[in-house]
Amino acid sequence: MSQPQALIFEVSNSSFPVAVIQNSHKLPVLVEFMGVWSEHCIKLEDQLAALAKEFPEQFIFAKVDLDEQPELREAYKITNVPTIKVFHNGAVVRTKEGVMEEGELRALLKEFGIVNEADDLRIQAREKHIAGDTPAAIGLLTRAIQLDPRNTRIAQDMVQVFLDIGETEQAKSLFARLPKTDQESEQGRALNGQLTFRELAAKTAGKLNLQDQLATNPEDHDARFDLAVCLVAEHDYQHAMDNLFTILNNAPDYKDGAARELIISLTNMLAPNDPQLAQEFRKRLSNLLA
Repeated sequence: MSQPQALIFEVSNSSFPVAVIQNSHKLPVLVEFMGVWSEHCIKLEDQLAALAKEFPEQFIFAKVDLDEQPELREAYKITNVPTIKVFHNGAVVRTKEGVMEEGELRALLKEFGIVNEADDLRIQAREKHIAGDTPAAIGLLTRAIQLDPRNTRIAQDMVQVFLDIGETEQAKSLFARLPKTDQESEQGRALNGQLTFRELAAKTAGKLNLQDQLATNPEDHDARFDLAVCLVAEHDYQHAMDNLFTILNNAPDYKDGAARELIISLTNMLAPNDPQLAQEFRKRLSNLLA
C-alpha cells in the first residue's frame, strides 16, 4: 500500500475552480494568497508545507502567487499578504491575514478535525506556561512526549521551559540530546543563543554589581555591555536593548562595533518566538544607522 502524500499545489486562475472549489467538497483547502518577494509569505508557506507533510491527505495546501494571478487577487479582494482563506464545501469559511505562528495554524487545522494530540498538548502547555502555571505546563509536555517520543518539538519546548525557570543545566543537558538538525533549526539556534547568554552572564560581575557601577559611572561601557548580557539571560530584552542602543549611540566603535553585533544576534535569536519584538529592534537599528 502506498504511503499518503502531502497535497501541495500551485494554483492559477484557470485551475482554481477544480483545485480549490471542487476539491474543497472532499477536503479542507487552505489557500495562501502570497507574494514570492515577501519574507513573511515565504515563512508561512514553509510552515504550511511542513503541516501538509505532517498531515498527508488530510487537507490541501494551495499557493497563489498574486503577481502572476491578478484575477484571483481581485476576485477574493486580497489587500494584504500573506492572506489565508480556508475553503470547505465550495465556500470560504475562514480568512486570516498576516503572519501566523505554528500554534495558530494548528488551532486553525484543529477546527476541521486535523490534529496531532501531542502537539495539541504542546499548545496547551505553552498557554499554561505563559499564564504562570509552569508545573502544569511541564506535566502536559511530559504527557505529550509519552504520546509521541519522536516529536523533538516537545523536547525543544521543554528546553525553553527549563530556561525560563532558571534550570540552565537541565536545559543544556536536554538540548545536547537533540538531533543535530533540530539544534541547527531556527528554533534550535534561538535556544542555543539563550544558553550562550546564560553562560556569558555567569562570567560577569552580576546584574546588581553592574547596576551599581553604572550608577557611579554611566560612561562605563564595559559595565553597560555586561549588564545587557545579564538582562538577556533574564529575558529582559527591552532593557537589554536599551543599554546596547545607549552604547551604540554614544560609542558606536566600542570594541569594534560589539554593541551593534550583539543587537543583531539578539534580534535573530528572538525572531522564532517573538517576531514582532524582533522586527521592532530591526527597525530601531535601521533608523539609527540610516
